[in-house]
Amino acid sequence: MRRFSNVEYTEGVAMRRAWRIFYLAIACAAGLVAAPDAQAAEYAQGIYVLGNRGPLAGVTPPPGFYFESETYYYSGNFGGNRLFQGGGVVAANIKNDTSANFVTPIWVTPFEILGGNLGFSITIPFGTPNVSAGAVLASPRIDRIIAGRERDANFTVGDIYLASFVGWHSGNFHWSGTLLGVVPSGSFENGQLSNIALNRPAIDLSAALTYLDPLLGYELSVVPGITFNWINPATQYLTGTEFHLEWSASKYLNKELSVGLVGYYYNQLTGDSGSGDRIGSFKGRVTSLGAQIGYTFKLGEIPVSTNVRFFREFDVKNRFAGTATYLTISAPLWVAPAQQPAGHKPLVTKL
Repeated sequence: MRRFSNVEYTEGVAMRRAWRIFYLAIACAAGLVAAPDAQAAEYAQGIYVLGNRGPLAGVTPPPGFYFESETYYYSGNFGGNRLFQGGGVVAANIKNDTSANFVTPIWVTPFEILGGNLGFSITIPFGTPNVSAGAVLASPRIDRIIAGRERDANFTVGDIYLASFVGWHSGNFHWSGTLLGVVPSGSFENGQLSNIALNRPAIDLSAALTYLDPLLGYELSVVPGITFNWINPATQYLTGTEFHLEWSASKYLNKELSVGLVGYYYNQLTGDSGSGDRIGSFKGRVTSLGAQIGYTFKLGEIPVSTNVRFFREFDVKNRFAGTATYLTISAPLWVAPAQQPAGHKPLVTKL
């Protein structure tokens, strides 16, 4: 192995620093020239996973224990030589293929608040974001080749979602309010492109309203919400406040099968900040439209609800642009005996 003299080592360090400054200067210039197209939110995504609440979002099932498994796949691009920042890495031309699963046990209690059922849930995500960058311009990793191509794909457990909710019913109308808290799981790796855990403490407030006509078989749901983020302590990056809206319109072809349209809208209300923000304060926006199909069957005596949703994103600004697919499977583990009107059937749905 060849050994370097002190002079060669010093010259090599100086040369690497010079190239680093050169590429960072190019990155900063690109960010200033193309500011409207720069990234928004660290990793160009929010902690609230868009599209996860669909048909029957406002319906709270009767008291009992429920289980839900949601498989999620997202494929998107952040191209056009726009700057991206995540985990302290500044890069361009990003490709993101994420596969994940969200496991959620749900407890709807017998307690009521203002006539509505109180419930709790905990969601544990795990999966593999497969992220590649056409050019890495800066990184906290000292062994990273500046301006070189990079690819990360790491299987980890994501941040934990803790939720409490209250749901009400009146005729064909069902509505609920949810307080969601996000707790970092500790699996975040600074300097890594692939992080399913964003290490971003946050609180999300949302409401859901569903109109369900059991006679005609029509369902309409809308879910507005707002996310308040805290700073990522590992990167000192503070993502701005975010607004999100999801909706669905479905038709039940029979008791087991439904089809319909779904969509979501996202708009960042305030820009990013923090001492770790290297590319400025910018806001993101995205709209999507898609389709869904739902099917319910019995496994023995247990009703199992399944739903597949597909979204195509458009009108994208400072976000990934791509497609999202969900497969949701939910079932009751135990439902408390209750005095209910004759003919009433418990509904299992996304909370």
